[in-house]
Amino acid sequence: MADYDLTPRIAPNLDRHLVFPLLEFLQESQLYPDEQILKSKIELLNKTNMVDYAMDIHKSLYHTEDVPQDMVERRADVVARLKALEDSAAPLVTFLQNPAAVQELRADKQYNLQMLNDRYQSRIWLMHWSLFIFFNHDNGRSQIIDLFNQDKYLNAIQTNAPHLIRYLATAFIVNKRRRPQFKDFIKVIQQEQHSYRDPITEFLACVYVNYDFDGAQKKMKEVLAEKLNLNYEEAERWIVNLIRTSKLDAKVDSKTGTVVMEPNHLNVYEQLIDHTKALSGRTYKLVGQVLQHAQGQTQAA
Repeated sequence: MADYDLTPRIAPNLDRHLVFPLLEFLQESQLYPDEQILKSKIELLNKTNMVDYAMDIHKSLYHTEDVPQDMVERRADVVARLKALEDSAAPLVTFLQNPAAVQELRADKQYNLQMLNDRYQSRIWLMHWSLFIFFNHDNGRSQIIDLFNQDKYLNAIQTNAPHLIRYLATAFIVNKRRRPQFKDFIKVIQQEQHSYRDPITEFLACVYVNYDFDGAQKKMKEVLAEKLNLNYEEAERWIVNLIRTSKLDAKVDSKTGTVVMEPNHLNVYEQLIDHTKALSGRTYKLVGQVLQHAQGQTQAA
């Protein structure tokens, strides 16, 4: 039967990945010795990225756990290349995983490219580099809130760089004058808990979302005492003042040294009202921009 096999004739004209199923079929049909098929598989896989599979076949063929050094080096190269590709594609993958962002895409390819470039790549770059300035400037904590907390920048953070939330959270924590904006920012932390969390955001979630003060104390040791150069007593006084100024309905148990409070989540109607207010504000801004653009065209005409 091997005399009538056309695989050697057609294989040179096929992609390597298409030849592999043919070898699998020949191995099952037992038209050739198993050792010959396995060697062919290794030779076929050597110039692909399926390095782990090639290693497994080599171990099976030679009955050993050792593999050639060139396979080990090639695997390291493949893993490094894969990591680089994943990093470069991460912004696009994150964007495509956000249903709200995907809805903004249109059939116009040029519009999509321009929108992605204007809204995400440049802003993410700007925000990363601005951290060096904001956290070394006297008024930087207020300025980072002014920039990062804008809708267009906050949307870019949530879509492409959620790790920047921790820097905005830190700016809010040390800035008492931004308490009204801080309430809305807590909602962002709550929304992003499933995709990003760190000790800082978890601390704020414990205090303002879950009212878990035992958990907040643990995070306080990790964040405030260590990251913000406060000792434990200073950090504890800070959290007491934070809760007091937030006007939370809490009872302090002096015997056990704990704060007792029931979670106070917004009901559906309150959430709807909040979202409606935000939508109304954005609509007002959009109408203003459209009118301004129309006036500019009229004057130009």
